[in-house]
Amino acid sequence: MVSPVTPALLRLPGVCSQVGLSKSQIYRLIRSGEFPAPVRLGPNSVAWPAEHVHAWIAGKVLASAEQRL
Repeated sequence: MVSPVTPALLRLPGVCSQVGLSKSQIYRLIRSGEFPAPVRLGPNSVAWPAEHVHAWIAGKVLASAEQRL
């Protein structure tokens, strides 16, 4: 029997590391609608679903490849 997969959550340092941007750049992109918004874990805690961050990265790679064509 296959058990359900729990989605991985990335905290801000992990997101910064994965995308290579600073926290201020990430929050600026969120405000402009260009980066996925985090989910609230508690009153003072947020995280990003890893799949949303990975999809954003994949979109950037695809857009870059299309520009080269």
